[in-house]
Amino acid sequence: MDKIVVEKEVVVGDGGGGTGSNAIWALAFIIIVGMIVGALYYSGALKKLTAPAAQKINVEVSAPAAAPAAPAAPAR
Repeated sequence: MDKIVVEKEVVVGDGGGGTGSNAIWALAFIIIVGMIVGALYYSGALKKLTAPAAQKINVEVSAPAAAPAAPAAPAR
């Protein structure tokens, strides 16, 4: 049985990690995270997670006492 050897040159790139590519990925990441945080904020989910526990305060409101009558004007 004869052996057949096939040789092929495989060119491996540098990974595409250029400065422009990294800047575009960073910008895309910031936009996506901003959209997620904005959606959580405007839906109210973020406020519910960060808000302190609600406290109920009982306040009794009543009408003030009647003002005293003004003194009568002196007779002439």
